[in-house]
Amino acid sequence: MTDGGSMSLAEASNAAIYATMVTLTVAMVLFAASFASGRRRTTSSSSVASRETAEGSVAVIDRVDTAVAAEPGRRLANVAMSLTWLATGLLTVGLILRGLWAGRVPWGNMYEFSISSAWGVLVVFLVLSTRRDLRWLGLFVVTPALLTLGLAVTVLYTEAAQLVPALKSYWLVIHVSAAIICAGAFTVAASAAALSLVQSRREQRGLTWQGVMASAPSTEKLQTFTSRIIAFAFPLWTFAVIAGAIWAENAWGRYWGWDPKETWAFITWVVYAAYLHARSTAGWRGNRASWIAILGLVTFLINYFGVNIFVNSLHSYGGL
Repeated sequence: MTDGGSMSLAEASNAAIYATMVTLTVAMVLFAASFASGRRRTTSSSSVASRETAEGSVAVIDRVDTAVAAEPGRRLANVAMSLTWLATGLLTVGLILRGLWAGRVPWGNMYEFSISSAWGVLVVFLVLSTRRDLRWLGLFVVTPALLTLGLAVTVLYTEAAQLVPALKSYWLVIHVSAAIICAGAFTVAASAAALSLVQSRREQRGLTWQGVMASAPSTEKLQTFTSRIIAFAFPLWTFAVIAGAIWAENAWGRYWGWDPKETWAFITWVVYAAYLHARSTAGWRGNRASWIAILGLVTFLINYFGVNIFVNSLHSYGGL
């Protein structure tokens, strides 16, 4: 392909990524407005929910129609969900163009893995949304995806280059694709876990959501939702760690050397194993397990950003 053609692909890929960010920004604002609408209605519901007036021996009761009261927030959330689908499509185009420009899968440096991870977060969220109403979770998923893209284009961006020898393997596709799916699943799970902690506090105080947030599940159901996502992702992360060890033997002649990235990948595995154990242990299956789910995402992020940026190791090929 000519240099002009390559540059055209590069520019088109970058344009698609920026268009994704703009679309996600609008979606985030709409999700936030929908969320705020629910909070406003919570504070005013006690004064407008019901009114009883005596008229002789007949009592007239005026109640706010829940569907009507929630309609403004629901409409905003619906538009935000549509924009999230559009943004995911644009990001998919950007990734494909980046791969065509580079002549390989677009996972060769931190910039490429970051935009792929943002794609993974959005895809996991949208796939789950086809099975249940997740508009109440949109703000808490779109925001980290947008932040990841922002970090990628402002700090991590690098021109596509040839892969270092260690990455020239079919294990790149196997290992990294599993990690991308896990990144999406762990992020969605941590968002649900954090929301379950908020929901638990509100339930203890006798507060309820209104608007689009009225469809948010109870604390127990949120915790179950989180558990099911991690129960899906944990075996996949186990596979990713094992695949990475096999790849390491092919590239460096040993399966495991306690390299910082290998160590933090194992720490992440241990934390999520502890989460699944906690979910089956009395006294730990509630809010304590939710905190462990959040800690698991923290260790995953340390493994990616911390090790790649601040630690000199065999895995320091982020392109920075």
